[in-house]
Amino acid sequence: MARFEMLEQGFGSAGAQADILFELGMMYATGRDCDTDIVAAHKWFNIAAIKGSVRAAELRSELSATMSKADIAKALREAREWMTMH
Repeated sequence: MARFEMLEQGFGSAGAQADILFELGMMYATGRDCDTDIVAAHKWFNIAAIKGSVRAAELRSELSATMSKADIAKALREAREWMTMH
């Protein structure tokens, strides 16, 4: 939890932030410690990719191939909202 609190407070390098965001994407993509949620996974992979994670960009692309256009639009909207707030 401390890693996420640090992210919210703006601590850590962009690379460290991308790693945390990537892990959130993996958590939702695999259902690790939560229900599987491909929209949330796409959202976090998208944000991690914006922060510089090449692997997140690759997984976001793979995930997009399995999603409906409506789900992709929702994930992009949620990512944009998160980026606006943080």
